[in-house]
Amino acid sequence: MSTVPRVLSIAGSDSSGGAGIQADIKTICMLGGYAMTAITAVTAQNTLGVTDVVALAPNMVAAQIDACLDDIGVDAVKIGMLGSPEIAAVVADRIERAGVPVVFDPVMIATSGSVLADDATIAGFERLMALSTLTTPNISELAALGGDAAMAARGVAYLAKGGDGEGAVVEDRLIAPGQEPVVWQAARIVTRHSHGTGCTLASAIATFLGKGCTLEESIGEARYFVRAALSAAPRFGHGHGPLGHQAAR
Repeated sequence: MSTVPRVLSIAGSDSSGGAGIQADIKTICMLGGYAMTAITAVTAQNTLGVTDVVALAPNMVAAQIDACLDDIGVDAVKIGMLGSPEIAAVVADRIERAGVPVVFDPVMIATSGSVLADDATIAGFERLMALSTLTTPNISELAALGGDAAMAARGVAYLAKGGDGEGAVVEDRLIAPGQEPVVWQAARIVTRHSHGTGCTLASAIATFLGKGCTLEESIGEARYFVRAALSAAPRFGHGHGPLGHQAAR
């Protein structure tokens, strides 16, 4: 493992810079990692929503991943928006041989409510969840994946995120096969500037895993970073604004 963790983000591009590849790069760099990317889709979006999406050709996504793995190397991988079932398949092929920690954020719907994954793409998540060190669904994504019972039946480790729930307290639960659940609770930060929280959390966890931290340590540190970024949001845009990655560390 290198002194500076090499983290590959496989995700979509957010033209407004709040989520996706752009949020991942900011997060990885702020946490002392070296960020690499394999862009799966290009989106036209801002704080108000997504207006257009173009998925890249699967062979181009594969070529980007290969270029990173074959030269610089990688210590951890973060997977976000995929764009198509074919892309999900080629990503699974590549990470299967990478042999490093993988954090999979099963992106289905943007913070604004725009749908970013169809049913066929979601079906392609199965293999990725099985290959990943950790899957990080929010409340609606966990429900779409069948809930806690279905995740337990898959035998995968997952972080059930509570940020999009209700109430004054946010609860995140780490469920791993053969282990007691680990629960984090914190006061909810009430803000509309939460665009990219899931991307930021997943890429932060991947960065800490790339540094050699345990899964529990990585989640705890990543949660701290996300909360700091929420508190430091620059309040840009008229909708769900971006986080303040630059001021969070």
